Amino acid sequence: MKVLFIGDVVGRPGRRAVREHLERVVDRRRVDFTIINVENAADGNGITPEIAEELFDLGAHCLTSGNHIWDRPEIRDYMKHEPRLLRPLNYPDDLPGSGVYIGETPAGARVGVVNVMGRVFMPPVDDPFRPARASVEELIKRTPIVIVDMHAEATSEKQAIAAHLDGLASAVVGTHTHVQTADETILPQGTAYISDVGMTGPYDSIIGMDRHAALQRFLYSVPGRLPAARHGVRLCAVLLEIDDASGRARSIERLSLDGDGRPDA
Repeated sequence: MKVLFIGDVVGRPGRRAVREHLERVVDRRRVDFTIINVENAADGNGITPEIAEELFDLGAHCLTSGNHIWDRPEIRDYMKHEPRLLRPLNYPDDLPGSGVYIGETPAGARVGVVNVMGRVFMPPVDDPFRPARASVEELIKRTPIVIVDMHAEATSEKQAIAAHLDGLASAVVGTHTHVQTADETILPQGTAYISDVGMTGPYDSIIGMDRHAALQRFLYSVPGRLPAARHGVRLCAVLLEIDDASGRARSIERLSLDGDGRPDA
């Protein structure tokens, strides 16, 4: 089984990168299942129903998110009837949507996905550790292949939840910081891990946002609109190869494609 996880899609440029590269990557690398983090897909702030449908049409099997999932109010009603779009499971239960999904590959194999959010340097949410483990334990009763998106700021918290789930989840992949890390590994009991998948979007920016607007915040500490930047577009992802029977990861590979679809030198 090969699972492609695409890192935080930022705005129209990030969506364009998915449109330009996803089909080619899926064909060349024989990808069975595609997951995309989309919490910044609508101009860097949240996601709309129309954008979610666009990404599903491009080939995504499941969409994960994070702290910006609620930025677009129209997404709440959409999440009530679209189980493929996840919000972090450690938000209150009475919010719409779910943090857990089981999808199927074209061949009919099941893949479980869990979306959870950290608490260190993040908006207040409930404990991510216990519900993440409980959700993975329930999912592996139905499929050995379970991917966890840990949307968090602190590397230590991401590493801790990976250790907490080692041997249960097939992979724990970090999102949120928009900077791809070079620490991809297979943990001792077979769980693949990376601290951050990286950003799919404009790299001539400050983590995907317009440089001038972001710099003004640092200089003056005055809130203002942060539009997505436009240039230097790149797609970042990880390709996971997972044993169908055991759910253990065989390999994890970082991908970084520039605007022409070429690997970075």
